[in-house]
Amino acid sequence: METVRKGDWVRIRRDVLEPHQRAPKLPEETRQVPLVMWVTGALFEDNVSLGDAVAVQTVTGRVVRGLLEAVHPSYKHSFGVFVPELHAIRRELGDLMREGGADDRES
Repeated sequence: METVRKGDWVRIRRDVLEPHQRAPKLPEETRQVPLVMWVTGALFEDNVSLGDAVAVQTVTGRVVRGLLEAVHPSYKHSFGVFVPELHAIRRELGDLMREGGADDRES
């Protein structure tokens, strides 16, 4: 298990609203789960484990409490997989723009 130390950059999870507290006009599948907030910050405590209740200080100076979810978290988003059709359209559009565009074509 990874040692988590005071000052480590971590991500915590905090349930903001429980399912029964959610707005009744939300879609059913949304109402069935809690509203969750994730916050990253510097850990205030030593000798903690994933899942423990901890406090962190964010880059803006706020102190937030929640359950320790990750140590040294990274971003894991992408813009999806390569789509050959979109690449072909991009090349065709580039050619049209270099040629002067659709307005200059003969009807």
